[in-house]
Amino acid sequence: MASAQELHRYRRNLADELDSAAVYDTLSAVEKDAGRRQIFAELAASEREHAQVWHDKLAANGVRVRTHRRSAKTHLLQTLTRMFGPSLVLPTVAAGEYADRDRYAREPGAETLSAQEHQHAAIVQSIVASKRAHGQSRGAQIAGAESWHKSATSGNDLRAAVLGANDGLVSNFCLIMGVAGAGSANRAILLTGLAGLVAGACSMALGEWLSVTNARELARTQLAKEADELEHTPDAERHELALIYQAKGIDADEARRVAAQIMRDKDEALNTLAREELGIDPKELGGNPWTAAAVSFCLFALGAAFPTAAFLWAHGTAAIIQCVVLSTLGLAAVGVFTSLFNGRSAAFSAFRQIAIGLAAAAFTAGAGHLLGVSVS
Repeated sequence: MASAQELHRYRRNLADELDSAAVYDTLSAVEKDAGRRQIFAELAASEREHAQVWHDKLAANGVRVRTHRRSAKTHLLQTLTRMFGPSLVLPTVAAGEYADRDRYAREPGAETLSAQEHQHAAIVQSIVASKRAHGQSRGAQIAGAESWHKSATSGNDLRAAVLGANDGLVSNFCLIMGVAGAGSANRAILLTGLAGLVAGACSMALGEWLSVTNARELARTQLAKEADELEHTPDAERHELALIYQAKGIDADEARRVAAQIMRDKDEALNTLAREELGIDPKELGGNPWTAAAVSFCLFALGAAFPTAAFLWAHGTAAIIQCVVLSTLGLAAVGVFTSLFNGRSAAFSAFRQIAIGLAAAAFTAGAGHLLGVSVS
C-alpha cells in the first residue's frame, strides 16, 4: 500500500500528464505543417499513456480517480495557442519539457517514463530550433539549434508582454494609492493616474526604443569590424570558426572541414561568424526599435489602466475600493501568466502576485497618508 505522500505524487503526476496531453492536442489541432501536427499528436498520445500508468497505480491502491479538470495554466496555453498559433507558446512548452525531463528519474518503476520524458524534451527542442531556423543558412541553423533553450527559458515575447503590463499595473496602482492615502480629491487622483499612465508608457517606449536602437548600432559596428577582418585575415577567421565548432564538441578535422566550406562564401561566412562569434542575427540586428517602442507603450498603458479606470465612474471610498478590486484582478491575471514561465501553479503565482502588489500599494498609501498629514 502506497503512503499518503506517494499517492499525492501519483495524483500530481496524473494531472500533469493529462494537462500536457491537452496542450499537445491543441498544438496538433492548430499546427498547419502536417509533419509537426503528427508529432504533436504522437506526443499527446504518449502523455496519455504516461497518465494511464499513474491512473493504474492509484486504482491499485484503491483510490477512486476523479474526472480530470485542466489547470488554469493549461487553459491559458490552449487559448494562446488558438489565438496566436503554436510559435508563441512553443518556447514555453519546450522550457517546461526541459525542466521536467528528470521528474521521474528517482521514481521507482518509472525508468521507461523517465527515458521517454527525455525524448519529449529533445523532440520539442528540435521543433523550436527548426521553426527558428526555417529559411536560414546552415550556419544559422546550427546556431539556432544550439541556443534554443536560451530563448525558451528567458526573454521570449510572451514573457516580455506580461512583464510590461505588470510594470504599468503595479507602478500606477502604487502611485494612485499613494495620492489617495494623502487625502487628495477624486479629480486629483484621476489626473494623477492618467498622468502616470501616459508618462510611464512614454518612458517605457523611449527606453525600449533607445535600447533596441543602441543594440542595432553596436551590432552594425561589430559586423563591419567582422567583415573587415574577414576580408583581410580570412585564415585567422577560419581558424576561429573551427575552434568554435570544436568547442561545441565537433571533431577537430570535421570542424576544420566545415569551417573551410563555410568560408568559401563570404556572405555565408559573415553571417555564420556573426551568429557563432558575436551572437548577432544579421537579419534582425536586435529587432525594430519602433515596433518595440509601440508594444512597450501599449502594454504599459494596458496595465496602468486597471487601477485608473475606477476613478472614471466612482468617487471617494467606493472608487478606492473598486481600484483595489480591479488591480487585484489584474495582478491575479499577471500571476497566472507568469506561471507559464516559473514552473509554479497558476493559483500560487496569482496569490503571490496579489500579495506583493497589495503590500506595495499599502506601503505607498501609508507613506502618502503620513506625507499628507505632515504637509497639511
